[in-house]
Amino acid sequence: MLKDAAEEWDWIHEAPSLLDLPEAKKRVRWITQLEAQRLLACMTPMWMREVTELAFNTGLRWSNAAKLEWAQVDLVRKCAWIHPDQAKAKKPIGVPLNPAAVEVIRRQIGKHGQFVFTTRGHGLARLDNRLWKIACARTGLTDFRFHDTRHTWATWHVQNGTPLNVLMELGGWASYEMVLRYVHLAPDHLAEHANAVTLWSQAGLSESANGLKSVG
Repeated sequence: MLKDAAEEWDWIHEAPSLLDLPEAKKRVRWITQLEAQRLLACMTPMWMREVTELAFNTGLRWSNAAKLEWAQVDLVRKCAWIHPDQAKAKKPIGVPLNPAAVEVIRRQIGKHGQFVFTTRGHGLARLDNRLWKIACARTGLTDFRFHDTRHTWATWHVQNGTPLNVLMELGGWASYEMVLRYVHLAPDHLAEHANAVTLWSQAGLSESANGLKSVG
């Protein structure tokens, strides 16, 4: 705003430089697939379980999953899309649907003419945090929010080898830095490079040489 005041509105001569305060780094909260399955099994009512299962399979935020409309879904092509005005980054997002996601959506056919997920004949408004916490408690999960299903989905992708640039597009993130938070959760891809630098102690070299002699 100060920059606009100086350069566009001519209210001040020069915009002062302000230092950004350091932000605390928060850990990524995610759960295993077994924990996710247990959470779904403990979750009621059914509409909340269905939305959560879709989120685990697509990484969709609550607002996008809960308010998904049939006009945004193509089960033949197995995809859905989020409009720019519905996305956090204000850019359209194409959402490929895996078999589990397709099955979740198919189970909703015939329940409502506009919205995919409904309760009592109406579209979903907001998550029932009380019921969410009850389900987490039954599963033994602590400090796990609905948004953490998105972190979990991204973590599973990285652990299974999905390239970060692909994950960025899948999740609709605005910057590459947003997906870098998941890199440390799957260091396997660095293993071959770790061997590029190796330092043996004299004792280690001796033991290695003796081992080779005994093998010979």
